[in-house]
Amino acid sequence: MSSKSIAPPIQDQAALHTAGEPDVNRESGTSIVSTRKRYSTDDNAFLRSPWLNRLLPFGLPLLLLIGWQLLTANGWIAGNILPTPVEVFRALIRLLGTGELVENIAVSTSRALSGFAIGGGLGFLLGVVNGISQLWEKISDSSIQMIRNIPHLSLIPLVIVWFGIGEEAKLFLVSLGVFFPVYLNTFHGIRSVDRGLVEMGKVYGLSRLALYTHIILPGALPSILVGIRYALGIMWLTLIVAETVAADAGIGYMAMNAREFMQMDVIVLSILLYALLGKLSDSMAKLLEKRWLRWNPVLSRK
Repeated sequence: MSSKSIAPPIQDQAALHTAGEPDVNRESGTSIVSTRKRYSTDDNAFLRSPWLNRLLPFGLPLLLLIGWQLLTANGWIAGNILPTPVEVFRALIRLLGTGELVENIAVSTSRALSGFAIGGGLGFLLGVVNGISQLWEKISDSSIQMIRNIPHLSLIPLVIVWFGIGEEAKLFLVSLGVFFPVYLNTFHGIRSVDRGLVEMGKVYGLSRLALYTHIILPGALPSILVGIRYALGIMWLTLIVAETVAADAGIGYMAMNAREFMQMDVIVLSILLYALLGKLSDSMAKLLEKRWLRWNPVLSRK
């Protein structure tokens, strides 16, 4: 037998595999690596279609809407339990005509944004201070964590005693709800910044302020924006409860007032409005994320 027909030893085959020799499917003779690459890019090729990329997020909501219409229009779900989408749409037109809907949306949005500005601003400031200073972390972080573990909605009876049923009670609850996600993510983001980058900034002679503005805060920004998106969801959740407990205006008040007269179309409309406003605020946060994190190679590809 010729020495050329002898296969290389097992060790040599392993070395060839380690050196980058592609795996081969013995039945088809094709490279497994190329097969994996082909299948892994199928989804990306599908998403490259502009019109599909725009319509895809609306596919599931549209199917749910069609299913809702079929179930309610055919009587499989009673009208006094869940109205049809057509009836909800008629309620929307009716309330828009009277101006009641626009007024209540404006009141709820003002409450939500004011509470978010107060609670989110305080959470951001404390997160920055505690993330930078270990002394302030020792002083305040334990107290903040104890308060965080108290469900803020359980404080509603106490808040009503303190502030009554005015705007102060709702602002306090929303501010308290959004404070902790922003604080925790800001604190975590600052503590997760690469220490090597900080040392490099010091070597290049950056001042303390420039170090924070050019290295620490940009490095913590992805985590901060995650906290903001999470806080926006809590903002609307807290406002829903606060407005249904005690309010004289707003979307929650509109829903509770409709409950007294069994106006199911208005109640469902109120719920859908909260969902749409929550989605709108989350989309705005994602837009800011895409705009402010262009430098991030991972997020810039999304």
